[in-house]
Amino acid sequence: MINPQEAAALRVPRLPLLLPAGLALLAGLDAALILLRVPAPVGSERLPSVHGHLMVLGFVGTVIALERAVALRRTWGLAAPVLLGLGALALLTPVPRDVGTALLLAGTLALSAVYVPLHARSHDPSVAVQALGAVLAAGAAMLLLAGAPVSLSLTWLVGFVVLTIAGERLELARLAMLQPRVPAQLVTISLLYAVSAATALLAPGPGHRLVGVTVLALGVWLVRHDVARRTVRGSGLPRYVAVCLLAGYAWLAVTGALWVVHGAITEGPAYDAVVHAAFLGFTMSMIMAHAPVILPAVLRRPLPYNPLLYVGAGLLHLTLLVRVIGGDLLGHQALRVGGGVGNVAAVLLFLAGAVALVVTAPRRTSS
Repeated sequence: MINPQEAAALRVPRLPLLLPAGLALLAGLDAALILLRVPAPVGSERLPSVHGHLMVLGFVGTVIALERAVALRRTWGLAAPVLLGLGALALLTPVPRDVGTALLLAGTLALSAVYVPLHARSHDPSVAVQALGAVLAAGAAMLLLAGAPVSLSLTWLVGFVVLTIAGERLELARLAMLQPRVPAQLVTISLLYAVSAATALLAPGPGHRLVGVTVLALGVWLVRHDVARRTVRGSGLPRYVAVCLLAGYAWLAVTGALWVVHGAITEGPAYDAVVHAAFLGFTMSMIMAHAPVILPAVLRRPLPYNPLLYVGAGLLHLTLLVRVIGGDLLGHQALRVGGGVGNVAAVLLFLAGAVALVVTAPRRTSS
């Protein structure tokens, strides 16, 4: 995990590297409204086709790459977030889409390279798991650059975020003095996930079901060994983080279950359900959980805990339940659209609240 001392050592630029990620998030949310066929602030024929690129590699990828660059404490590590950010920005311009996708590929390869010296420092299994996630991100970018539909690279994109977060949670779980076999279990499951994602390209039906099984195994590992199981009984920030984490793990289980039941999913309500269970229910919940830790380290300004943070997080999970259960699984289009608009509102509400807390908080006097 990122910490203020590491950020100070690298002297990470504050807003310049985060701005492309923020723009990618806002553009991705705009694209989501267009896909739901409701009024959107910016009408664009291109945005819906790059919705997944922007949200996963442009937004999440840039944030993760910046965090890892700070942990590396080497200037060259900033190439990854810069390239990913530029790729997201290029997708928002009239330049050929392949230019943006090529930049995203370069960014994921740079991110993969960052993990080499990070792993060499300590031979930490948590870093190995995160590195495997970065390799999956590079594979997804290659598929996108080759013109493959986003649905074909979905398991690779999901693997990127899930393995990255699982690796980071392992770093914290080790504080509980885990037995050596526990990290080895996560490494094994992560390798099985990568094999499953590759298998899904060659044998979509059984491959996706195998991916679903490994996702469920990852969810079980996380719930069993994450410190959130204890900190959820606390109060204040630790409890808030734990609630977001445990809710995200529940959506990860939904993702795995959908793949086990349906196998290869490339379109339709089930596809919508698995995509948003993974990237909103799991990934966005993880971001909401870690925001009070990551943003202060990068921006060098605190994001003080406030119970109002629960509002955006709670609204996200409530509207996602409406969308996935009422809209996707039960077939009520009005609930799917209403839940989807609610998802966008929840993310914007959380973002606005986090920015307000950062802006109104006193500046740090050190670093």
